[in-house]
Amino acid sequence: MIVEFKEKIEQLENKLNNIKEIMKPEVLKEELKKLDEEMGKPDFWNNTKKAQEISAKRTDIANKIQEMEDIEKRVDDVKEFIDLLEIEYDKDTEEEIKKEISAIERELNRLETASLLSDEYDIKNAIVTLQAGSGGVEACDWTEMLLRMYLRWAEKNGFQIEMVDYQPDDVAGIKSATFIVKGPYAYGYLKGEQGVHRLVRISPFDANKRRHTSFSAVSVIPEIGDEVKVEIREEDLRIDTFRSSGAGGQHVNTTDSAVRIVHIPTGITVSCQSERSQIQNRAKAMQMLKAKLYQLELQKQKEKQKELEGEKKEISWGSQIRSYVFQPYQMVKDLRTGYETGNIQAVMDGEIDPFIESYLKWHATEKQQS
Repeated sequence: MIVEFKEKIEQLENKLNNIKEIMKPEVLKEELKKLDEEMGKPDFWNNTKKAQEISAKRTDIANKIQEMEDIEKRVDDVKEFIDLLEIEYDKDTEEEIKKEISAIERELNRLETASLLSDEYDIKNAIVTLQAGSGGVEACDWTEMLLRMYLRWAEKNGFQIEMVDYQPDDVAGIKSATFIVKGPYAYGYLKGEQGVHRLVRISPFDANKRRHTSFSAVSVIPEIGDEVKVEIREEDLRIDTFRSSGAGGQHVNTTDSAVRIVHIPTGITVSCQSERSQIQNRAKAMQMLKAKLYQLELQKQKEKQKELEGEKKEISWGSQIRSYVFQPYQMVKDLRTGYETGNIQAVMDGEIDPFIESYLKWHATEKQQS
C-alpha cells in the first residue's frame, strides 16, 4: 500500500508541475501586481463596468495562485504522512491518506480544466441561445429539456442566470430561449456546446409510440463590452416590439416592451424581454447583436485563413456535435471528442462537466496541431 501511495503522489506531483507550466504562476503574480496597482488608482471606480471586470479578473488570478500553492502544500503533507506510515502502520492514517489523495486528485482535475481556458474571451459571460430545429412539438420539447440541462449545470457550478428571451411553443416546450450565464469563464466552459444537439427517443407525443429524431441548435457567444468596436448602421436594422411572454408567467406584462432586432444584411435576429422598459430591452438586444456580429466576423476570418492554408476540412461551426439516445439504448456521445456515457439521466440533470472537460482538452490539441 505504501508503494502505491508513493506512486500516486508522484503522479499528482507531475500533474501539478504540468499545470504550472501551462498557468505560469510567476507570470500570474506579476499580472496580479499590475492589477493591484490599477485598482489602487483614485479614478478606478469611475467606470463601474470596467472596474468590476478588473476586480473579477484579479479575484480569479489570486484564486488560481492560491489553489496551486494549497495543492502543493497538501501534497507535501501527504508525503509526510506516508513517511510516518512507513515507520509505524496505523489504519486511521492509511484511510486519511486515501481520502486526501482522492481529494487532491479531484482538485487537480478541476485546476487542469481551468488551465485550458486561455482563449481571449474565455473569461467572459456567455450568451446562450437555444433554437428548436425541424420536427414541430418534438423539437420544441427537446429544446426545453436542453434549457433545463444548462440551467441545472449553471446552478451546480455557481453561475448566475439572466433569462433574456423565452418563446414557448403553443403545444409543449419552447421554440427558442436566450439567457446569459454570468460568472468568470462562463464562455470558456460553455463554448464547446455550440452546435446541433440530436435526440433519439420514443416520442411521448406519438400515440403509436414510434421512435423520433429531434434537433436543437445551441449558440454560445461571449458577452463583449465597450472594448470591442462594431459598426452597426441604423438603416441595416429592422426593430419590432411585442408583448413579453415567459415561463410560468414570469417576464410577462401588458405592454409591448419586448424588442426584436433583425440585422438585415446578415439575417441575425436578437430578442430581449427581460427588462421592464422597451428602452432597456432595446439596449440589451443591441449589445447581444454587437456580440453576434463580432463573433461572425471572427468566424469569417478563421474560414478565410483556412482557405489560404489549403484547409480542406469542413468548418464545424453550427454542425451536429452531440447525440442523445434514449431508446433503444441509453447513450450520450460527443461526436468530436468521442466521450460518451450511459448515464443519460445525470446528463439531463446538468452533469455535463466530463463533456466540457473532454472538449477543452480536444480543443487544446486541435490548436497545437493547427
